[in-house]
Amino acid sequence: MGSLIGIRYIIVVAASDPVAQGVAERWGTPPPTGVHVDGAALRAISPDVWLWRRPGPHIRDNGLDARLPDSVRTARPTFVFPSIHRSTSGTECLTVHPLGNVGPTAEVGGYPATLTPASPRLMADALRKLAEGGRSLGMPATCEATHHGPALEVPGFFMEIGYGSRQAPPPAALDLLAATLPTLSEDPADRIALAIGGGHYAPHFSQLVLERRWAVGHILSRHSIEGIAPAIARRAWELTPAAEGILPARVADYSEADWSSMGPRLKDGDAPRR
Repeated sequence: MGSLIGIRYIIVVAASDPVAQGVAERWGTPPPTGVHVDGAALRAISPDVWLWRRPGPHIRDNGLDARLPDSVRTARPTFVFPSIHRSTSGTECLTVHPLGNVGPTAEVGGYPATLTPASPRLMADALRKLAEGGRSLGMPATCEATHHGPALEVPGFFMEIGYGSRQAPPPAALDLLAATLPTLSEDPADRIALAIGGGHYAPHFSQLVLERRWAVGHILSRHSIEGIAPAIARRAWELTPAAEGILPARVADYSEADWSSMGPRLKDGDAPRR
């Protein structure tokens, strides 16, 4: 069995997701770790990065971490979900986003008013690598605001390919995701913040991650913080581990809730350029 102490993250591949399947095909059949869940073997892409194939849609796989043996779960690995990105605009892009539902509904997975722990520095590395590789593909990389499940007790985030009206994910984009997913790492020089305000596609925060040493955890859009329940605001702060403060898209966003009771307002330029 592989080392359980050193495991950092688990890549979860949903059988119903064309991007997840396309990425996994490029890895073939990695060696087994000796750990089985629901009859399926968890496999080692590397000693500290594991692969877990799941039969159903990942957005509905709530409590997935609770199915792990205690020997794995106590290591608190991050769950990373390769996935298709769908949008009404059909934009071709690469996205990264944390998990959870800020409001009282859960139409696309998870539970209402429930957030999953974020993994800011791993997400930052994911966005930077997708942005670098996506330039040659003509596919921009962006953060998205926190939305949809599954609901987990361990950190998790999605890495997605949006391919618009195409019938299948572009092979070059799948190659990029397959090459990037096993290589994620945390840069301790990144400063961590809870991000609030802006639109769903968070271009402001994406730019800060790409150009400065910011790593953002939960990203709460301007729409979601209007009238946000105090308990959810507090959870977003608590589930952005090691956050130094609140990074708003504009000063006015900081006044939408009592953010000052959680952390100071940070400024874009507080972090040096990369």
